[in-house]
Amino acid sequence: MSMKLIMACVVGFLVSSLVGAFLVPWLRRVKAGQMIKEIGPSWHMSKSGTPTMGGIMFIIGVTAACFSAGWSAFSKGEYGHILCLLLALVFGAIGFLDDYEKLKHKQNLGLTAKKKFLLQLVAAVVFILLMRNLGYITPNLYIPFVNVTVPIPEPVYFVLAAFIIVGTVNAVNLTDGVDGLATGTTIPVMAFFVAVTYYWGPAYEGMGVFASGLVGGLLGFLIYNFNPAKVFMGDTGSLFLGGAVAALAFAYDMPLILVTLGIIYIIETLSDIIQVGYFKLSGGKRVFKMAPFHHHLEMGGWLGHKWTEKQLFVLFGGISALFAVISFLGIMNRFQF
Repeated sequence: MSMKLIMACVVGFLVSSLVGAFLVPWLRRVKAGQMIKEIGPSWHMSKSGTPTMGGIMFIIGVTAACFSAGWSAFSKGEYGHILCLLLALVFGAIGFLDDYEKLKHKQNLGLTAKKKFLLQLVAAVVFILLMRNLGYITPNLYIPFVNVTVPIPEPVYFVLAAFIIVGTVNAVNLTDGVDGLATGTTIPVMAFFVAVTYYWGPAYEGMGVFASGLVGGLLGFLIYNFNPAKVFMGDTGSLFLGGAVAALAFAYDMPLILVTLGIIYIIETLSDIIQVGYFKLSGGKRVFKMAPFHHHLEMGGWLGHKWTEKQLFVLFGGISALFAVISFLGIMNRFQF
């Protein structure tokens, strides 16, 4: 099994990096440039015109990994990795539509929030129903660290699951605001699922292949996305990543692990919610210099130090890696070997 996990990572990396060699110049030629929000840090305006939709690179990479290294799992009747891939692809397609609308109208406004939410909600519900019918998930909540499973009514579970999936997808999307940030934050998250697969055994091989393939795909993408970025992943990539993170958490039947594993996503989301809420309640005052939290740090909101994009990449990636290790310790006793 370990060789298949390694193979998936290698395939994901090679395909993603090779696709990038052709995709990035093509995106430049067709002028598929990102429109930068005027409300963001002023120095980000220099990035305007940088090609977007680069997430296509790692999407193709992980897909290739699933249908090469993951074929044996599929032939044995294991479909978890295919369902995870399909959910991520659906969210990626929603992101692609959003990116296309932005490029079409030459502004940073794509699909309306209502349209995006409804599309995401439908995708989440269909995924939950499929995973439940195929036996990958149960209407029980496993609580990491205390190693307790709590049964809950199935309708309540479905509502909670839909909320977690849609929330996770949009939280990952919020993290994609600095060169390499969402990429560097998500690599340790995927590595966590690879480690869990190796520890829990062959029954989770397919999902491990998906996670490992995405690690490789993101590393290949990082060649072009590290500061200064030659391409952005766009909503095509960030919504795909959010779908992948949420899908794997449910495929392993432990969605609550996202509380620690997705700590960066949670911080980014809470900072945005707090900022907007306080702004409305206080009549225009702010808690942070700018939200999400990475922009607050960029603008010197932590002890006056203005964090560079490279420093933020290291900081967020390091915190994500630390909490991936903590999360792994929290699930080690779920099954006794």
